[in-house]
Amino acid sequence: MSETAPSMRKFSFFFLAIVFITLALSIAAFFQAYDAYMLGEIENVYFFVLIGVSGLALSTYVVFQTRRRALRLAFRPPRIATTILCQKCGFKNIRDFERGDFIFKETEECPKCKEKTKITSIIREVKEKKKRWG
Repeated sequence: MSETAPSMRKFSFFFLAIVFITLALSIAAFFQAYDAYMLGEIENVYFFVLIGVSGLALSTYVVFQTRRRALRLAFRPPRIATTILCQKCGFKNIRDFERGDFIFKETEECPKCKEKTKITSIIREVKEKKKRWG
């Protein structure tokens, strides 16, 4: 997991550099539009304003999409629970999964009857997703 974090950071830095370059070129296009307006070249004014607005729109779109994707990529591992059951008295205990757990594994003593308990199931808790409208 530590190997993927630096590559993700470089990937984001690359896109951030492209966004800033696009933003700088858009601002330069606005300055060129102003110069063309002062010289009376109206057809060039429209051209440079179009380039500037397009660059600003593209930069804004990319920034919001990368933020949105980063939020979507946040991943929490699901909770896994182990069910332990005493065959003699029926005592049931649910605890967090531990490495090495498997079904029918004999575990600790039953707190009621002091017999060995067995793991009867290993389940993953599923969170229901919120329904989004639109």
